Amino acid sequence: MSQPQQVIVTGAAGALGRAVVEHFLNQGAHVHALDISDELLAAALAGADPGRVHGYEVDLTSRSDCMRCIASIRENAERIDVLCNVAGGFMMGEGVAETSDETWDFLFNLNTKSVMHMAAAVVPLMRGSGSGKIINVGALAAGQGLGQMGAYIASKSATIRLTESLAAELKPVGINVNGVLPDVIDTPRNRADMPDADYSSWVAPSDLAAVIGFLASDAAAAVHGAMIPVTGR
Repeated sequence: MSQPQQVIVTGAAGALGRAVVEHFLNQGAHVHALDISDELLAAALAGADPGRVHGYEVDLTSRSDCMRCIASIRENAERIDVLCNVAGGFMMGEGVAETSDETWDFLFNLNTKSVMHMAAAVVPLMRGSGSGKIINVGALAAGQGLGQMGAYIASKSATIRLTESLAAELKPVGINVNGVLPDVIDTPRNRADMPDADYSSWVAPSDLAAVIGFLASDAAAAVHGAMIPVTGR
């Protein structure tokens, strides 16, 4: 009998993170849910089987805190099969010439450094087992520059290139690295920010989670360095 997958999901308390956690739990996996506070995690994971999901408070912008968190996970799991880097941030409104250091650092820390820090903590474990799946979340908008979105697009573009580079590095040792490129995700925050939009054309978090789940499955064993657009209707 095969062992259940051991899955890490960052940003697990967010709308997409919760959908990803739910997807893997429905697939029988054990999920290690990471976010910035225990309170957020407790609310997001309420009702989930405590025997199959564990919450961990972690600052993903801190390399040392990511290392500490993975050490804690190893107390509950002998291996890590899947890393889903879901955590991220979005800001727009500033032109490139007006972009503050605070905006730039916020977006690059959360969208890009978090991916590097988690890779630094998890990849050595996957190398040791000779297998693993890493799925990163880019953005469809990062395909080209757009006004008042320069810092966000730059950070997500960097995430895409990091995904491709990591895939090239880890393919020879049996580790798959891929990503998704969502269009607007149907979340409460996005609805509040865009009240007049057609929500029916947006990407449902559960649909995006299913694509992430595919990339974490044996069906994607031959897929390396792909960034899959997920655009809704």
